[in-house]
This record gives sequence, structure tokens and C-alpha cells, in this order.
Amino acid sequence: MSDEILIDTRGLTTALQRFADERDWNRHHSPRNLVLALVGEVGELAEIFQWLGDDGTAALRDDPARFTHLQEEIADVLLYLTRLAMVTGVDLDQAVRDKMVKNAIKYPAP
Repeated sequence: MSDEILIDTRGLTTALQRFADERDWNRHHSPRNLVLALVGEVGELAEIFQWLGDDGTAALRDDPARFTHLQEEIADVLLYLTRLAMVTGVDLDQAVRDKMVKNAIKYPAP
């Protein structure tokens, strides 16, 4: 199964590192700070869905401004998560492949 999973964050990690370097942000990107920023972004993502039923959630795609907001918050979560993996030395690509294998064993298909 892990051979089927092809994710590659190299381009993203390179761009994120360059972005942080250009702004001298590396000194602020401790694991603790990144986790707190990530939690904040997940909260902003959750806020989009707060009080929405299933119909409201499906309707997000029909509202360009709200859908753009959704895309931006999902991107923020991915960016902070990727940056956290970078500064902690986690190979995100390998971690995802390994976890998918473990999930397949833990939750086998019927």
C-alpha cells in the first residue's frame, strides 16, 4: 500500500523555507509556536463549519467568497503543519506513508 501513496512536499518545504528565510522568521518558528499557530488556524477552519448542518456545508461550494475563505484556511493549516514537520525533522512524506499502512492494518476493508 505505501508504494501507492505518492506525496511529495519537497517543493512546498523549499518554498516555505525560502519564505521564512526572507523574513527572518526562523527564530520564531519553534515547535511550540508553530503548534499554537496551527491550533489557531484549525480553530478558524472550524469556525467556518460551526452551526452549519450538512446542507450548509455542501452550499459552501456555491458561495465564492465563503469557498475562497475555506480554501485559505485549509491552506493555512497545511502550511503550518508542513512547517512544523520541517522544524521537528519529521519526513512528512514518509510519515504519511507509514501511517496509511498502519491504518490499513488497524481498519481492514471488509
